[in-house]
Amino acid sequence: MPQREANQPPPEEAGDRLLVDVATRDPWRLVALVVIALVATGASLLLPGALAEAADAVVSGRGAGRAVGWLLTVGAAEIAADVVGGVVVVRVTSQASAWLRRRLTDRLLAQGTHSPFDAGDAVSRMAGDAVGAGSIVPVVVQLASAAVISLGAVGLLAVLDWRSALVFLGSLPVALLLARSHLKNTADDVLAYQRVSGELAARLLDAVAGLKTIAASGTAEQEAHRVLKPLPRLSLAGRGMWRTQAKMVWRAALLLPAVELAALTAAGFGVAAHRLTVGDVVAVLGYVALGMGLVTQIPLLTTVSRARSCARRVAEVLDEPTRSRGKLGLHRGNGTLTLHRAATKHLHDVSLTIPGGTFTAVVGRSGSGKSTVVTLLGGLTTPDSGEATLDGRNLSDLRPEELRAVVGYAFAKPNLLGTTVADAVGYGSWAGDTAVRAACRTARIHDVITRLPHGYRTPLAETPLSGGEAARLGLARAIVHNPRVLLLDDATASLDTVTEQAVLADIRTKTRVVVTHRAALAARADAVVWLENGRVRAVAPHHRLWQNPDYRAVFTEEPA
Repeated sequence: MPQREANQPPPEEAGDRLLVDVATRDPWRLVALVVIALVATGASLLLPGALAEAADAVVSGRGAGRAVGWLLTVGAAEIAADVVGGVVVVRVTSQASAWLRRRLTDRLLAQGTHSPFDAGDAVSRMAGDAVGAGSIVPVVVQLASAAVISLGAVGLLAVLDWRSALVFLGSLPVALLLARSHLKNTADDVLAYQRVSGELAARLLDAVAGLKTIAASGTAEQEAHRVLKPLPRLSLAGRGMWRTQAKMVWRAALLLPAVELAALTAAGFGVAAHRLTVGDVVAVLGYVALGMGLVTQIPLLTTVSRARSCARRVAEVLDEPTRSRGKLGLHRGNGTLTLHRAATKHLHDVSLTIPGGTFTAVVGRSGSGKSTVVTLLGGLTTPDSGEATLDGRNLSDLRPEELRAVVGYAFAKPNLLGTTVADAVGYGSWAGDTAVRAACRTARIHDVITRLPHGYRTPLAETPLSGGEAARLGLARAIVHNPRVLLLDDATASLDTVTEQAVLADIRTKTRVVVTHRAALAARADAVVWLENGRVRAVAPHHRLWQNPDYRAVFTEEPA
């Protein structure tokens, strides 16, 4: 879990504040839900009296029609309130969950590559925790309604027969003890369960992304063990929750009939003493059942505890600081890139200059920091110390939209997003059909696309693409907006050398930085940045570096 900064509120406080925001963001639906709950509450409290009146009227044979009509009216009002309330509850919960998901999405996108949350954990928070926190309003209204019904039932019972009311009140300390014990014991288990679920989701997502590698390396058993390693902790938290729930359920199940029996006994004495009628006995049982309704709603305390835990996990994302947006515009220039004493977890005091309009290859063994250098040069990440500049201006000071307009990225395994093939190429830009087609021709993928059933309008999900074809679509996406700087993180590795050479020749007027494992490609570069253990070992033309056996050994290593 990310570390909390000193000026941030405690997680519990941040989560509770978020729940207050959820409850107050849509006041009209909140009012509607409360009004419906009040109607249902009123009908529930009137029902035992109406039932008693109808029973007495039927027994006596006087005014039965009116009494039964009133009973049906009260019952119909309660049913109608329950039906309408169910619809409003679904609407309130779904809209609150959607609002939380939008906020989570915006925050995670703002954090970008700096996000401390694993992909699987982030998905878990968006899919599960947003719904859990979004359900707080209906749950609290339901609990409040149960409390009002219980208190009202006790009051009406006291008016009807104070002796029966005293018998009932004797059970309240036991009921309150049950509620307190349940809420205390379940909170920690619920939070632990959700955190371990997020960890499990993150591990599973990693495994799914690497299915081919796992199958090829024959490490399915080891990977399954790694993914399932958190299961014992998940099981422990789950068993804790169910133990607490089970204890509460059987205790409440014993308490309710015991109280009803005691109240019925007291009411029986009232009938014998001619203080109560048969209908009054029916009302006593109804009021006792309503009074114990709060005990039967104790499981909702688990839902409240879960909602608070969910809100804490959502608040962790929302409170995670993001980079401040740059406010400056671009300098005019030809795409000159520099790193000045840039340092990160994987790089150490790296300084280099890539002149505008040149072709620079970045090489090194696996783990030497090649991809980190590219992400720093393009502003995808910022150095922990030092600076990265484009045409003399610090990348952190630039407005993000301007930076993205002049820098194009392509990766070895691009994630293609969009509804159609054309959408995937134009994703993130305002490129029209002409620009999309031109970019695809440059990336040597146009002929493949035109052979698809609907050409550029073929749904992406129905487009079979080889690794090389997907990489060329990624290249087309990188160049479609005619960027000043093009950064290729091993993006041409799946292309044959002829296609690779043709593509790079067509974009030779741009500043190109290419991570590569191919000596032939490094040989065509104006300069080669040779990285080793997170440091720049040398910057020179390929033919000069080739004299060094350590440099030649870089190209004998299998790409990761």
